[in-house]
Amino acid sequence: MALGRLLHWGPLTALTIIFTLFIASVYSSLVWWSPLNVAGLINIALLVVFLVCILYNFIKASRIGPGYVPLRWKPEKTTDEKFMQFCQICEGYKAPRSHHCRQCNRCVMKMDHHCPWINNCVGHKNHKRFTLFLFFVVIGCSYAAVPLIGCIYYVFTMVNPMAYRRFLYAQLVPFEFYHLLGIVFCIGLDIGVTIAVALLLFYQIKDIVRNESAIEAWIVEKAAHRSKNDVKFIYPYNLGRWENIKQVLHFNGDYIGDGIHWPVVESCNQYSLTVEQLRQKQVKRHYSVEFKSTVTFNGSFCGWRNGLKTCLTFPCSVEGRLRFEKDEILVVTRWRKHWLYAMKVENEKKNLAKDPQKGWFPRNCAIRLDDHDGDITNQDKSKDE
Repeated sequence: MALGRLLHWGPLTALTIIFTLFIASVYSSLVWWSPLNVAGLINIALLVVFLVCILYNFIKASRIGPGYVPLRWKPEKTTDEKFMQFCQICEGYKAPRSHHCRQCNRCVMKMDHHCPWINNCVGHKNHKRFTLFLFFVVIGCSYAAVPLIGCIYYVFTMVNPMAYRRFLYAQLVPFEFYHLLGIVFCIGLDIGVTIAVALLLFYQIKDIVRNESAIEAWIVEKAAHRSKNDVKFIYPYNLGRWENIKQVLHFNGDYIGDGIHWPVVESCNQYSLTVEQLRQKQVKRHYSVEFKSTVTFNGSFCGWRNGLKTCLTFPCSVEGRLRFEKDEILVVTRWRKHWLYAMKVENEKKNLAKDPQKGWFPRNCAIRLDDHDGDITNQDKSKDE
């Protein structure tokens, strides 16, 4: 099972990039920083240490997984069921902080997001390993730039032809023009990976300090924008900066807790967040709008047949596209300027949970059923919980 998860385009791409940069760094080190001296040997040793740390946390994050809520799970007290959402696919209740992942097809404990690079969700059990993986990628790639850039600098500063001949004669490994091109490419790749992963690490650390997942951060943001007449929502898991950090980054194994019960602040209980989710679901249903399809949509990812603007503004998410025939009724719950997110009415009425057929579709494929087709406020940040 663990090996099968790695045999996917995401992990294979990530591993290819990791080994490419490692090999290029070692090769460039052999060109100008010989391991026959102490400094060169320490340099190679550091590259190997960073590689081991990256691979160890990468494989553990993928293998351990986020932790899944047991199928048909129910709270200990039946009276608590009214405070929780029911997952039709898992045929059980969603435990506090859990969310259903469409890629994993399971309810995930403290789900943060589904990561294609580890081909698994990031959640309760592997959040620590995923964060350490990002950390060592940033540190390792930053250090790998030293031998890569040093190699280019060393070669281009040898302007003396005699010195260059001695270099070619004494070097441990060959270095021709195509090697130079490869090193330049790897420098660009290294810088790009470092910046991209550093941004992701920044947001992970930001959520850890607040003891939030990416999904919970959006729930909190929506709660903050509720009407002032409503009861103020208090996020129940913010235990203070250092306590929040210790919930994820600790020395007690890969994770602490069972993923079902969580420590909360004194003024809250285990279901404070789930009650807020139910409230937001009600608001979402209240503002849903019925549309009627005017044409057939085949589920194209970018909607290239529906106009250039539609094609260029397609939703960049892992959520699917909704296929439908002409004259079908669609319940729209989210919207962007050129795209709508909906479920078919017939599926909602029949409660077809195993195949809910929800997804995005181009806005010019349907019209509203009311008399006025006014503008809908842009809520492109909304997420299913």
